[in-house]
Amino acid sequence: MPKMKTKSGAKKRFKVTSTGKVLAGVAGKRHRLISHNAKYIRTNRGTKVLSDPDAKIAKKYMPYNR
Repeated sequence: MPKMKTKSGAKKRFKVTSTGKVLAGVAGKRHRLISHNAKYIRTNRGTKVLSDPDAKIAKKYMPYNR
């Protein structure tokens, strides 16, 4: 059987932890931050764990990263 293709965009955007959860960067942090308050910017720092339905889709894009 041929190898399964991995989505290159998913490789760059998601990371799978050792317990199987999927980490992703937080949206809304690139530009126009002056209109967001400090609490929004502070709580959305770093990465977040994806919800289960979204994690299922992201794992399907990366067949060998599980």
